[in-house]
This record gives sequence, structure tokens and C-alpha cells, in this order.
Amino acid sequence: MRHFAAALRLTQRVALATAAMISFGVAGSAQAALFGDDEARKAILELRARNAEQDKRIQERLDTLNADLTRRLETAQRSQLELVNQIEALRQEVARLRGQNDILTNELAGLQKRNRELYGDLDTRLKSLEPKPVTLDGRAVTIGRDEQGAYDAALVLFRAGDFQGAIRSLQTFLVRYPQSAYVPSAHYWIGNAHYALKDYRNAITAQQVVMERFADTPRAPEALLNIAASQEELKQRTAARTTLQRLLKEYPESESAKLAKERLAALGTR
Repeated sequence: MRHFAAALRLTQRVALATAAMISFGVAGSAQAALFGDDEARKAILELRARNAEQDKRIQERLDTLNADLTRRLETAQRSQLELVNQIEALRQEVARLRGQNDILTNELAGLQKRNRELYGDLDTRLKSLEPKPVTLDGRAVTIGRDEQGAYDAALVLFRAGDFQGAIRSLQTFLVRYPQSAYVPSAHYWIGNAHYALKDYRNAITAQQVVMERFADTPRAPEALLNIAASQEELKQRTAARTTLQRLLKEYPESESAKLAKERLAALGTR
């Protein structure tokens, strides 16, 4: 602004000089005219120099402003690009997390389903272990599921002809379930398995356990019949007759009593 004011004053001085020359006329003295022209030229040159300097400074200022603006624009563009990259990275991270969330949701649903199935299976197994009421030899008793399974498995071996396996299985059953309602039957079937193996002495021993401990069970007359049959095989006919007579005396109404009469009749003819 100072340069502009100076230029304005110089211009005013030139204008005044020019006006003076016009006022006094061209006819003024040659020296005065020459002095006025030199002064005017000098003023014009100074004005031009100052204008040029001012233009130079203005241009430099404009260049500086332009360079600064360019830098700021470049910085803003870089910042905007970084922001765009950050936003894109965040979008990708959100997509990844959503994918993981879907996977975890599916895994959780699968786990919950497996847990329900596991609990259901466990509940079924627990129920299968619960004792169940049954009627055995005319008596109401409670038999555990495992207990029932072990006894049935031993009889399967017996019916399949695996008498040694049946004996081992029944003996294991007696150890595991000494208070079972199947104990009399277990001893009875052990005796029958020994008889099938022609081990008559052990057959008699097993059936005697039935008579000594469980004489009031339906297995007792059958045990006496098996003892008599084993005694016959051992050629102990007198003992066999005694056993059959005992059967008829103690269990006259049993099915085994009918067979005992037939056996006695057969022994009497020998």
C-alpha cells in the first residue's frame, strides 16, 4: 500500500507539472520546458520501476500463496486418501468380524444341539440304570437294568451251547449281585451247565446250594430233579431214588414231581 501511495503521489506531481506547462503555454522558455520534460520522464521511470517492483513482489507473494495452497491441497488429499483407506480397512474388519460372528453363532447352535442330545442320551442311560419292578417266580421284586442285562447275557451263552462261558458269566453275576432275586436261578443254571459238560459232581454241588439256601423257590424241585439225574449218571441209583422220593414228598404239586415219578418207575425196573 505504501508503494501504491507513493506512485499515486508521483502521478499527481506529473499531472501538476503537465497542467503547469499547459497553463503557461508552450511558448514558455526552452529551459523551463526541458526541465519539465526531464522531471516528467524521471517521475514516469520511477513509477515504472516501482510498479515493476510491486508487480514482482505481488507475483512472488502469489507464487508463495500458490505453493502453500498446493502443499495444503496435497496434504488434504493425502489425508483424505488415508481416511478412505482407513474406512475401507474398517469395513473389511467389520465384514471379517461379522463372518466370525456367523461362524461362532453356528458353532454355538451346533454345540447347544449336541448338548441337548448328550443330556437326552444321558437321561436315557440313567433311566436305563434305574431298577424296574418285575414278577419273578410269582414274587414282585426290583431288578436293576445292568443286573438284568448281566443275567440275560449269561443265559444267552447257555442257550448257545457255550456252557463254560455261561458258568463264568453266572459266577461273575453272583459276585456282582449277591442280593439279586436271580441268585437261586443263577445257581440252578450253573448246575445245568455242569451237567451239560458231564461234570456231574459239580452239577450236584451247585444244585445243593439251591436246596440249602432257596428251598422255598420254584427252582428247588427242578434242582432236586437235576441232582437225581446227575446221581444216575454217576451210577448212584440208591441216592437218586432217595432224591426223587424227597422231591415227591416236599413238592408233590410241582411239574418236576411228574418227571420224578417216571424216573422212579424207570429206576425200579433196572
